Parts: sequence; C-alpha cells; structure tokens
Amino acid sequence: MTDDGLPPARRRAATWCVAIGVAMTVLDASMINVALPTISRDLAIHPATATWVVNAYQLALVGLLLPCAALGEVLGFRRVYQMGLCIYLVGALGSAMAPGLEFLLASRVLQGVGAASVMSLTAGLMRNIYPSSQLGRAIGINAFTVAFCSAIGPSIGAVIITVAGWPLMFFVAVPIGLGVLLVGQRALPDVPPRAGGFDLGGAALTVITFASLILGLDLLVVAPWLGAPILLLGMASLWLLIRVETARTAPVLPLDLLRLRVVRFAIGASSCMFGAQAMLYVTLPFHLTAAGRSVAEIGLILSAWPAAIAVAAPIAGRLSDRFTSAWPPAIGAGTVCAGLLLTASLNPAGPAWMLMAALALCGAGFGSFQSPNNRAMLAVAPRARAGVAGGMQSTARVFGQASGTMLVGLCFHAAVTAPWVLLLAATSAAVAATLSVVRGRGG
Repeated sequence: MTDDGLPPARRRAATWCVAIGVAMTVLDASMINVALPTISRDLAIHPATATWVVNAYQLALVGLLLPCAALGEVLGFRRVYQMGLCIYLVGALGSAMAPGLEFLLASRVLQGVGAASVMSLTAGLMRNIYPSSQLGRAIGINAFTVAFCSAIGPSIGAVIITVAGWPLMFFVAVPIGLGVLLVGQRALPDVPPRAGGFDLGGAALTVITFASLILGLDLLVVAPWLGAPILLLGMASLWLLIRVETARTAPVLPLDLLRLRVVRFAIGASSCMFGAQAMLYVTLPFHLTAAGRSVAEIGLILSAWPAAIAVAAPIAGRLSDRFTSAWPPAIGAGTVCAGLLLTASLNPAGPAWMLMAALALCGAGFGSFQSPNNRAMLAVAPRARAGVAGGMQSTARVFGQASGTMLVGLCFHAAVTAPWVLLLAATSAAVAATLSVVRGRGG
C-alpha cells in the first residue's frame, strides 16, 4: 500500500470486502424488525421482551464503536476488522441455533461487538484503499451500500421468514462472511499501527457513557423512573470521560479531532440529519396507518427515501472530490428540510406517488448531504486518526437516530400530531443546513 491508496485491482477487491461487511451489518439491522413477531411466537416470549433482540445488538454496537476504532489504530485496521467480522459470524451462528431467549440475546451481543468493529473501521479502511483525490467516491460507495441495503432489507427478511424461517436470516451471513475473511486477508490494506498502547480506562468509560445515554433515552419515554437515572449516569460518565481524555494525545473519545472546527460542525450537522431521518421513519408509518394504508403500501412509500439516497450519494461523492466547500452539504440539508415540509403538508390518504416524490426529494437531499459532509470530516483528520474519525461518524449517526426516536416518543405521549412531528424533523434538518453554512464561513 502507498500513501495514496491501493493499486486498482487490489482496490476493487478491498472495496468489495468492505462493502459486503457493511451490507451484512445493515441488512441485520433492517431485517430483524420484520422477524420480531415470528421470534416472539416461536420462543414463546412477550412482544415487548422480543424487542431486546434488537436492543442487545444496538447497545453493544453503540458502546463499542469508538473503542473498536481506537483499537484498530493500535493493532492495525485490517486485523481488528477481520477479528470483528469473525466475532460477528460466531454471533450469527449462535443466533441461528439459539434454543431460547437467553442464548439468542448473548449471541446478539456478540454480533453487536463484531458489527462495531466492522462499522467503525469502514471509513478508515476506505481512506487507505482509495487515493485522497477519490475519497468522496469511496464515501459515496459506502453511502450507496447502506441506503440500498436499508431499502431491500425488510423485503429480503420477509421472503426468508416466509420460505425458511427466521434462523436462516442469521445462517446466510456465515458463508458470505467467511468469503470476505479469506479475500480480505490479502486485499485489505495493512495500515501500520500507531505507536502507544490502548487506553483501556477511556474505552471502559466510553462504553458506559454511550450505552447509558442511548438506553436512558430509549427508556425515558416508557419508564422515566428508570430512564432518568440511567441518563444521569451517562452524563456523569461523559463528564468524567472528557476530564480523563483531555490530557491524552490519542484519546478514545476524539477530543483532538473535535478541536477542529470542520469536524465539530460536521459531526453536529450529521447528528441533526440522522435525527430528522429517524423522526420521519418512526412517525410516518403511524401517520399512514391511521389514514387506512396497508403495510405493503407503507413499505413502498418509505422505500423512496433510501432509493433516492442510493442514486444521489455516489454522484455527490464524486462531485465532492472536485468541490470541497461546505455548500453542497448545506444545500443537501436544505433540500431535506423542504422535502419534510412538503411531506407534512400532504394528505396521508392522498396519491401515493405524491408522498413518494416528497420522500424522494428528502432522500436526494440526504444523499447529497452525507457524502460531502463525511468527506470533510475524514479529509481534515490525520491519516493516523482515520479509524477514530470513522468511529465518530458512526457514533454521530446512531446517537442522532436514538435522539430522534426519543423525541418522537415524547411527542406522541404529549399527543402531538404527526404533521407537527414532521415539522420538528424539518427544523432539525434546517439546523444541519445552518451548521454547514457556518462551518463554511469559518473555514
């Protein structure tokens, strides 16, 4: 490997390895929700209990994104990525063969640990697979993979459950993952590890902080007596983490990168955008169901957003290699804001194509925002810190989604109607556009 990416043939193989690894983790998250009713019935558990099949995975994932990224910098990106993929496959096999809920939850935690390694190091690997002049293209490929798999995941999950049952959803990842491991051992870049040891104390505090914040936000609506103290624990742990990590030159919590203006504003904008996306994804199905639409109709309508991202993100990624200003993400976020305002104004029982057109506008804006915004974060981060920069991107995404979901829950409890929630989502996108503009003016 050179400082400017891999040779073309090896680059293509490495890109496929990373893309398939990302696809497995995204499909896992998008398929499992479809399987929850069947898992609940087959394991004879309450539907509310079955949601922990999702929660166990997500808590392990969000708590370990930054520690896995930091570990990749210490041990090498390829080694930690491959180790994480192995752990994920062991968890997938255990989930497929789980005789009961306890075994299934333990296996899902393993999958979350493995997925954290895969997701957190994707951006760092792509930074070293592609030359700097094609970094936007690399980010666009990743955004396309995530959007495409998010769009087709529920349909694939429904087919697998209908034909062979939910265990096959986990089994199918094993042979695919083994192929990625074999090819990746030769194709993925062998990034030299940085000097210095692993900050174990910082990693432990990071796990406690982000797991507590996400769990606390999730419980705040349904069980505030439990969610509030867990949220306070997360805040206290965050305060302690910042104090401990401030003095370190390569902290697990990347305070060194957050001192960079571009990174600070790009991270804030990213969290706002994913919060807006989560608010729409949670609110619109209820809004459309109340209008009398079927599940199939709702699925088709919602698919317009990720489908548009899949088209726009690769194009925006290539353009961001030529135009590196903050205006493309600002315009993209503004487009999402306009699409959400249009969605809020439409009749939920009206023509489906109008709703799909509004959501396609949102998706096109989101794809136009995501690629250049992520490129800006990665481009200013030192190459040696590309792993943690990628982990920070993933953490911003997950935290934004959790915050958006929590806000929707609060709105529903306060009897706020769906159009007003969509206006709140549009406001979040407008904040992201403003942050992008401010970042550009300060740069």
